[in-house]
Amino acid sequence: MIKVALYGKPGAGKSTLAELLNREFSAMGRPVVTLKLAAPLYTLQAVIHTFAGRPMTDGSQQDGLLLNDLAAHLRRINPAALTEPFARRLAQAAALHPDGVALCDDMRAADVEALRALHFTLVEVSAPEELRRTRKAARNDLSPGNDDHPTEAVPTCEPHHRVINDGDVHLLRRRAAELAREVLR
Repeated sequence: MIKVALYGKPGAGKSTLAELLNREFSAMGRPVVTLKLAAPLYTLQAVIHTFAGRPMTDGSQQDGLLLNDLAAHLRRINPAALTEPFARRLAQAAALHPDGVALCDDMRAADVEALRALHFTLVEVSAPEELRRTRKAARNDLSPGNDDHPTEAVPTCEPHHRVINDGDVHLLRRRAAELAREVLR
């Protein structure tokens, strides 16, 4: 299984690039499985909002401040609290689709070594700061995550590939096609 992990600051376009890569790999005949390291955090976020009497009705919304704190506390309690379940989900996906592609669009600095050990190709996604902030502000989040929170720190590792998201979706689609071809080489 080919494994690709995207990382970068919030609003850089990681999820959009993952969607475009999904289309590219699928068009090449490769089954694609999207795996989120933060999946357990989204479950906890929904439980907490429901418990607080404010259930989340839109599955795409995020309470960024809550997610920042949940991630920090889970990793404080067990540094592998997110990466171990992720590795199990990856193994299941690889067993079902050995010729497929696993896409992760939410790698954080704390996850780098675990994903390297799982043989992921690391892709840094960046955007000009003003454009990134504008994109982040336009999301339908309940609260934006804090860019300065330790869980939002961008990994300092050397990526296998870099994608600069400084244009429209058509330009990003071309860059996704180029990246998909490079990854499959």
